[in-house]
Amino acid sequence: MLTQPELDQIFKTIFENFTVSKTPEITLEANPDDLTPEKIKQLVQSPINRLSIGIQSFFEEDLTLMNRVHKAQEAENCIVEAKKHFDNISIDLIYGIPGMSNARWMQNIEKALSFGIPHISSYALTVEPKTALDSFIKKGIVPPIDEELAEQHFHSLIDTLTRKGFVHYELSNFGKEGFLSQNNTAYWQGKSYLGIGPSAHSYNGKNRSWNVRNNTLYIKSIENGKLPSETETLTITDRYNEYIMTGLRTMWGVSMEKVERDFGKKYLDYLLQQAQKHIENHLLFLDGDLLLVTQKGKFLSDGLSADLFLLNL
Repeated sequence: MLTQPELDQIFKTIFENFTVSKTPEITLEANPDDLTPEKIKQLVQSPINRLSIGIQSFFEEDLTLMNRVHKAQEAENCIVEAKKHFDNISIDLIYGIPGMSNARWMQNIEKALSFGIPHISSYALTVEPKTALDSFIKKGIVPPIDEELAEQHFHSLIDTLTRKGFVHYELSNFGKEGFLSQNNTAYWQGKSYLGIGPSAHSYNGKNRSWNVRNNTLYIKSIENGKLPSETETLTITDRYNEYIMTGLRTMWGVSMEKVERDFGKKYLDYLLQQAQKHIENHLLFLDGDLLLVTQKGKFLSDGLSADLFLLNL
């Protein structure tokens, strides 16, 4: 929705007020129906150097089921046009869609690969309450989510993309060498980040804050010299749980040394004790200092993390 002068103003403000990396990753997220040839040419004139495009599926029936605005042909046209101007492009794909066979899912992956995209983010479909899809499933119009099928899709995705030279560096993210998302990697590695604008979140390693969601209230507060945000101070247990959750999702895993150094021996002992049964079931494994998820355990990663969380110490 932003015009060229508005984009220029944002980047001018950032570069004037912050020390910016010499080679920053500057990503714009957009849907295919927004990325017209005219819009893409406008973005080329800005410092934006990476596009993250919400393709979701290259099949019309999937897009209709998920209530997406864009059409399948728009998705393809958008990628073709974007590749004329951007080398660093990521697309989102959704698996586990009701009625999607493994063969159609493979066609989705092959279509993405045919464009030479260097980064793919892929997520299992989740049904949010009170959405059209939720209503269709409850009425029996659409079959419910099939977890076994979603797991098949997930493993097909891993096998195909790793065979094609992608690094599976986070549970839902695959990138060619040199194209791993710097921004998202910072989140998963617990680095500080600053969120600007309504509803944006920030984190400094110990505190998390979030701005008010209401646009009008946000603007009025800023005009009055106030930052309309709430702050939560994370306990040591909160930080341990977050490290477990993010670490197990990545190829960097959870470092035993870091757990002991940052949280203490009690946390390390608890982690090793909780992890033992999952190691015996070949869902987790220790590689030197690192606790990692096995190929078998990857689809269960979030559940495994939750079992390693500490509620009280």
